[in-house]
Amino acid sequence: MKLVPTPGARLLFHLDRQEAFLLPQILQLYPRIPPAHQALSRTGRIPHPEANQQLLNEALAEQRAENRQQVLALLADRQRFAPTKTGGRLSLAPAEVEWLLQVLNDIRIGSWIQLNEPEAMPPKLDDVSVRDLLFMEIAGFFELQLLAALHKEE
Repeated sequence: MKLVPTPGARLLFHLDRQEAFLLPQILQLYPRIPPAHQALSRTGRIPHPEANQQLLNEALAEQRAENRQQVLALLADRQRFAPTKTGGRLSLAPAEVEWLLQVLNDIRIGSWIQLNEPEAMPPKLDDVSVRDLLFMEIAGFFELQLLAALHKEE
């Protein structure tokens, strides 16, 4: 994934064949973080913890649904994501890059959660955990590529 210099505010990325195949596949996984995973408080020292947790869960569900629609719209929009002879082209506004980083991070962290939050490589991997590990690594790869491109842009 390489940033292509262009005039204007949009960022244009060239993806090789493998990246152009993997990016839509990995984005289709959004969201990966389980809905009830994010607690409002770890200590429980908040007023009305159940009601406030419910409000948080509802807000997160609404945000995830909106993000999911944006992911599908991005993948369907040939002006922003299109195949080329050598792979693919991804055109994003700077705010869309930030949003895409958040989506990819959800996929990466959600995959890590599915692996039971290991601190190191799990000693034994079955078919499901290999898949989750692969999802985590691919999402992380795209995050790093976007961050590197943003760093070069600055």
